[in-house]
Amino acid sequence: MVTIPPSAGRRLGWPYAIPRFSVVPAAYVYLRRGDQVLLQRRQNTGYMDGMWVAGAAGHIELGETAANTAVHEAREELGIEISVGSLLAATVMQRTDGTSTPNEQRADWFFTATKWFGEPSVMESHKCAEVAWFPLLALPDSMPEYERFVLDCLASGELAPFTSFGF
Repeated sequence: MVTIPPSAGRRLGWPYAIPRFSVVPAAYVYLRRGDQVLLQRRQNTGYMDGMWVAGAAGHIELGETAANTAVHEAREELGIEISVGSLLAATVMQRTDGTSTPNEQRADWFFTATKWFGEPSVMESHKCAEVAWFPLLALPDSMPEYERFVLDCLASGELAPFTSFGF
């Protein structure tokens, strides 16, 4: 990151002379089949290994929309095709782990989908041990709490369009 001294910013008339706070953006896709949701169990990544997480998820890259990220992550991780028009926005969540660690300041777009082409399967076995369908009312114990929050609210019909977690 380039740091511009405040005096240089003022001299140039820039309104943002001090570096801004930033968040790590990501998109999540929960495939739905009736009252069930598809989850994957992570492995060998060094981050949340052994946890059950969204069927597909990934960081949003520069120049990419959250919906496009969701579509390409579903293709890469599950081997399925979803159209952007088949994604249903569930919530956008700002979250933190409660520290000032820059990598743990997040903005997450959560989508659901009930229509896709292909049979979901493990496409990245080096990062995913398995995929499985779970009833929304009987989720596995080993899940990130922020994802459990989203799915519990989805199950109860009380998921707000904008949510926060960890504050």
